[in-house]
Amino acid sequence: MNSRRDVYAVVPIKDTNDAKRRLAGVLGAPRRRELALAMFEDVLATLSRVRQLAGIVVVTADPAAAAIARRYGARVSRQGAHDGHSGAVAAAARRLASQGMLTVPGDIPLVEVDDIRKLVEAHRDASYRGARAFIIVPARDERGSNAVLCSPATVVPLRFGTDSFFPHLTAAKRHGIEPTVLKLPRIALDIDTPDDLAAFLATPSQTRARALVETWRLHESGEGYNEARSG
Repeated sequence: MNSRRDVYAVVPIKDTNDAKRRLAGVLGAPRRRELALAMFEDVLATLSRVRQLAGIVVVTADPAAAAIARRYGARVSRQGAHDGHSGAVAAAARRLASQGMLTVPGDIPLVEVDDIRKLVEAHRDASYRGARAFIIVPARDERGSNAVLCSPATVVPLRFGTDSFFPHLTAAKRHGIEPTVLKLPRIALDIDTPDDLAAFLATPSQTRARALVETWRLHESGEGYNEARSG
């Protein structure tokens, strides 16, 4: 049993010039890019304050995202960056090998230090019971997987997508691991659709993403987002 396995955070970020297509009806491409980078920085700012993490790996080929990552002391890797979310995470898992890997998306701006600590503590508790662990946080619709901690990193192959949550539970059990499910509302809210954006704006926060959206005067109602189309 290795209860002292280090945990590294892995954040995949695709080309932000083509970010958040499902917001295209309410935000123009430049503003979608700004929002993607602001949310990513919110996530990194939180991760960088979690002392229980051994480090942060950002998988990206996007220069702006890479520059932000380096400001927060993250290691930048291009391996798997053009292979989609699953490919990027798989490449990072191979590099981390026997270490623990916590992968989170770059579009959960509400995430706080306490949320990440709860995941690391769940990993510690699971490690006391055995050498392998699988902790997962579902998206708010309980279809997607918004955070997964695998220990060791390659213990369960991860395949992300709209309906990845239950397949991930099945995969963990198939590999002989009883998964731990954590319901963490701030991690559960990833911003992909106008409804997600409305839910985000309905939640008070001091995030960069919130400040950015407020500069666009996008508030009051869900239909107000249409002001951003000129962006």
